[in-house]
Amino acid sequence: MPKIDPKEPIIIYSIPTCSDCHFAKRYFNEHQVPFVDYDCQENIEYAKEVLELTGKQVVPTIVIQDQVYVGFAENLNEISKLLEG
Repeated sequence: MPKIDPKEPIIIYSIPTCSDCHFAKRYFNEHQVPFVDYDCQENIEYAKEVLELTGKQVVPTIVIQDQVYVGFAENLNEISKLLEG
């Protein structure tokens, strides 16, 4: 499992009304992990990217290097292990 590279920000595909998306962004902010937020509601191209990555239209979809995580709460343990390195 790769360690999170601080020079390569995490990508979070989200929408403004998604509570799991807000939780993910707050978590990364609290752990000082850089991320880029792609708002799928604001830009339909981001929603298309999520569909290409996952075969679904589910947010948050989180991309950490080559790993794609669909949802945050259910992947929190695995993502936390990446933070620990």
